[in-house]
Amino acid sequence: MAITKILYINENKDWTPKHLKTSLNYIAFPEKTDGGRYVGAINCQPDYAFEQMIETKKLFAKEDKRQAYHIMISFEESDISPDTVFEFMKRFADEYLKGQYEAVFAVHTNTDHPHGHLIFNSVNKITGNKYRYEKGDWQKYIQPITNRLCTEYGFSTVSLDGDLKRENNSDLGLTDVRGNKLVWSDMIRRDIDAAILRAVGYDDFLRILEDKGYAIKQGKYLSLRPRGMTRFRRTQTLGERYAVDTIKERIRTETLRTYDGREPEVIRVKIPYHLKRAKLTGMQKRYFKRLYETGKLKRKPYSEAWRYKEDIKLFHKLQAQYLFLAKYEIHTEEDLISIGPKLEEKRAESNREKGRIYKQRARFKPLFEIVDRLDDLTPAEKSYQRGDDFFEDEHKEYASLEKELSDQGYTVSDVRELKEHYKVLLSQYRDKYKGLNCDLRILKGLMNEELAKDIEKEKTRTKENTLTRQP
Repeated sequence: MAITKILYINENKDWTPKHLKTSLNYIAFPEKTDGGRYVGAINCQPDYAFEQMIETKKLFAKEDKRQAYHIMISFEESDISPDTVFEFMKRFADEYLKGQYEAVFAVHTNTDHPHGHLIFNSVNKITGNKYRYEKGDWQKYIQPITNRLCTEYGFSTVSLDGDLKRENNSDLGLTDVRGNKLVWSDMIRRDIDAAILRAVGYDDFLRILEDKGYAIKQGKYLSLRPRGMTRFRRTQTLGERYAVDTIKERIRTETLRTYDGREPEVIRVKIPYHLKRAKLTGMQKRYFKRLYETGKLKRKPYSEAWRYKEDIKLFHKLQAQYLFLAKYEIHTEEDLISIGPKLEEKRAESNREKGRIYKQRARFKPLFEIVDRLDDLTPAEKSYQRGDDFFEDEHKEYASLEKELSDQGYTVSDVRELKEHYKVLLSQYRDKYKGLNCDLRILKGLMNEELAKDIEKEKTRTKENTLTRQP
């Protein structure tokens, strides 16, 4: 049986395609792909896939937002060969992408079960349109291809019943790769650690996990499945400390003091009197109280996070509001009202400064273009230096561009540093602008909440006055 999962790869926080490059390097890593043997590509060369994908984006002026999509196919069969998985991935990519996208596919052989990765450009190299994942595409188009190929290869298939629930398949849906830290593993480890500390024996350990909502399967290995996850996870794949024999030994020997093999370290810091936290007043106290009341979330098991996601949202909202009040020293409604114009002015100034930096950078655009062209010509120049006369025209262009740069008083290194300087500077102002936008959104929310409270108080006061006047 093979299960397909699709993720999307967004631009980096500084609006660059860094995540795409990192993901391509990850799936093609030699130690995972038998020295690169199990790496293939469509419409591009594996070693230059990133550059070619970026060129396609530039050609159609679609360089921002989603950069690519990452499909992973994992197999239940333990005896499947990497060559079979590689062929499977090639056929899946050909059928699903229909030759319209640059793509790299690879098979990782460094685990008990070989599994495949496929990353394809978000921009169609033929039409220039961006790929769109619609709700239900996994069930309608993606997994059916995997199922049909599984049938051809003699593997079992995944059920695609019409009543398949999203919440019961949360590990299969479209996910942002930046957030794809496989948090299930971390949750399971934490619950196992907690159960080990409480258990008096192995059977008691299993009972504690069942009470936390885990389904348990025992055979040669111990496998667990928390609520909200569709597949069982072998505990030994979580690390050496989670193999069955090790768990039993930890139950026998581990205590709170020896947990994780380290004695707890207590650090005491004496805070000078003038640095002690000021007392909370007015509005800060009210929001801190609400934030404190939501602290009960910390006592709930990680594996049941799906039960209280709305509480978590409220916690984060209150935390942001409290930090906002503390940051701008807001204690009363008057303080809240007065901060608005100041934030608006700060945001306008940040935007003006960002515009000035863009204008400054524009003056150096011809230099940047020269260095970019030199980068394009570098492989040909290296071949010419090794004696390949086929690249003589490229060598002449390379030498001409180097001279043009030198005549203007710059080296390639100088221009790279200049480009990086403006990149960092613009990133800082973008972050500042986004931060001010966030603060203004929080301010608007607080103002609405305070207004709603005033309206409710006025209604209560009017009602009480009416009842008082009645004979």
